[in-house]
Amino acid sequence: MIQSKDRKDRDTTFREPLFRSPFYNFFASRETEGNWYNWNGYKSPTILSDEELEYFSIRSTCSIFDISPLNKYRIIGPQAENFLNKLTVRNVAKQNVATVKYTLWCDQEGFVIDDGTLFRISDNEFLLCSQEKHLPWLIDTSYGFDVKIIDESKDICGISLQGPTSASILRLLGLKGIDNLKPFHLFQTKISNIPIMISRTGFTGDLGYEMFLENNMADKIIEKIWNAGTNHGLTAIGYNALNIARIEAGFIVANIDFISSDHAVRPNRCRRPDDLGLGWLVDLNKGFFNGKKAIVNSRLENNTAFKICALEIDGKEPVEGSIIYYNKKDEVGTVTSAVWSPMTKKSIALAQLKLSSSKSTVDNLWVEIYALKELQYYKLMKKVSIAKPPFINLARRSACPPLDY
Repeated sequence: MIQSKDRKDRDTTFREPLFRSPFYNFFASRETEGNWYNWNGYKSPTILSDEELEYFSIRSTCSIFDISPLNKYRIIGPQAENFLNKLTVRNVAKQNVATVKYTLWCDQEGFVIDDGTLFRISDNEFLLCSQEKHLPWLIDTSYGFDVKIIDESKDICGISLQGPTSASILRLLGLKGIDNLKPFHLFQTKISNIPIMISRTGFTGDLGYEMFLENNMADKIIEKIWNAGTNHGLTAIGYNALNIARIEAGFIVANIDFISSDHAVRPNRCRRPDDLGLGWLVDLNKGFFNGKKAIVNSRLENNTAFKICALEIDGKEPVEGSIIYYNKKDEVGTVTSAVWSPMTKKSIALAQLKLSSSKSTVDNLWVEIYALKELQYYKLMKKVSIAKPPFINLARRSACPPLDY
């Protein structure tokens, strides 16, 4: 019996190499480009119709994006807070119920394993969302704590509404609590008797909300949201549009802007929170947590070697993955993410720079680009300026109550 079941699972995996989220049919029915990619084992869209129109729905009306491929771990028990205080760099004891915090977790050397969002649902119940899979590590780390860890990644689906009309759409669904919902807060409610958790969070630097619900209710809720958004410019989007917005907001992504210590082949590719500009998340005043001693020693020895920086680059040529030079000859960093920003009308980027270069050579940085012109590549050196993230700062992101557009 077991052998037969395993064979059936293997056959299904062979025929359908990628999972399909409960919202897959909704998004697939609205795609005209047919550009999809593998996000955490799920078939997810890069572009559905038009990348520029999808991006401008984030900034001008409202976008809808499937976040179901996120890993979702429910952590329950009388020692859930203590366990998460050991696991993450922030002080979970300071996190109020019904709030969301961005956080990191590190290995014993203080190198970042991943980042994610921690939802505090009650005193003894949390939901941890992340890009990478961590269940075995979470279970090992929980040894000695009275907690239960449940992988709900394939049981709970998620949808993200981002843009200035997002609150107006949710009001049409009868969610009166939206007006009082502050950024990084959450509440649990029902839409047409469908239980749903809503948080004022997102990955765009704009007004937006994320919603989580059980898979079997996905079809009903997505149609209700879509119908409510008919007169508010609601647009289904893929990852490319979201990526432009997240770079404008200065948000980093694991294994794009930094290498997770779980994935790094060479030790010098690992980064500590200070290297990522996220040292402000680390609370050294709380008790022991993974990597604390290494982070303290690193600060005492002042051996931070790299820093994530925001850059503005002359011209419009693509620069992602390009090498950064001082005085056009000394290699000092690498561009990790880059786009042409429709909001700032500039070529913007996130990059890893050697710390010495970001302090003393900021006026003479250049990026090396190979541009294709008439079937031939030409080497270009473009001037680089260090900017202060985020590249855009929208007042509506934190407005409470949100305006009714």
